[in-house]
Amino acid sequence: MRTSATALIFVSLLIVSPAAAKPITVKTGESWLFSLYRGEPVRARKTNPKTKPSEGQVIVTVTSMMGTTMTISSNNPVAYTYQAELIGAARTMTARSCTLPANSRLSFEHWPEKAIAVRLSQFRIANKDGTCP
Repeated sequence: MRTSATALIFVSLLIVSPAAAKPITVKTGESWLFSLYRGEPVRARKTNPKTKPSEGQVIVTVTSMMGTTMTISSNNPVAYTYQAELIGAARTMTARSCTLPANSRLSFEHWPEKAIAVRLSQFRIANKDGTCP
């Protein structure tokens, strides 16, 4: 019994360890739901774009509309800044992103460049709620 409990704890730690926390890449046409651990996405899974995030979760959807469009919403009590990278067929480029507001408010991002995916990482608590750089 003690061995199985120890193994279960070890596996649980691996699931949310920093090794499991890495940037998330959302392809055009996809929606993903995830939580944050030390500023990186964890427990990510594809979802329906109409899904409402539970407490502590973030949902992001990327579409191709006159370039690249991303909607993102966080059901966390604090706002975050984050890094967004547009992944194209030929190259990857860092994109300007606004603050991800707290309390399930929606953020809408649009870039004129056409991307096949957006990579999100480095989520940090924001100083101001709802601002753009």
